Formats: sequence, C-alpha cells, structure tokens
Amino acid sequence: MKNRKTTSVKALIIHINYNLARTDNRATVDYKMALCQVLESILMDTGNYQGFGFIDNNDSETGSMGYYSRFYYINSRL
Repeated sequence: MKNRKTTSVKALIIHINYNLARTDNRATVDYKMALCQVLESILMDTGNYQGFGFIDNNDSETGSMGYYSRFYYINSRL
C-alpha cells in the first residue's frame, strides 16, 4: 500500500499566490482563472476562505489578466 502524501492548505495558498503573481507568457488568464477556481473550492470546503486582494487595484476589470492577478489571504490559524 502506498503512503499518502498531503500538503497543508497554507502551503497551497502560498504556492498559488506565487503563480497568480507571475507575468510570464505561460501564466495566461485561463491558467490563473483555473488556479483561482481550484483554490477557492478547497478554501470553501475546508472553511478557510478569508477573501483575496488584487495585486493592482487599478487593473482589476472582471475577466482581465489583472482580475486574476490576485492574492488570497491566509487564515491566521493555519
């Protein structure tokens, strides 16, 4: 039997926040949108959703690259 490997929610938030801040040509809107959807689902399911902030509030039009260039807050109890 294989051993399970898990990660903490905090480590996942840190990893995804890093990727949402990327500006290279592989960090597309679709890529960032998928990261947001997965992370929000996990945070909601585990009761750890604390909201998010935009990296640049002046570039946050819904559906744009700036909209998905965000960071999620880390629950202090994690």
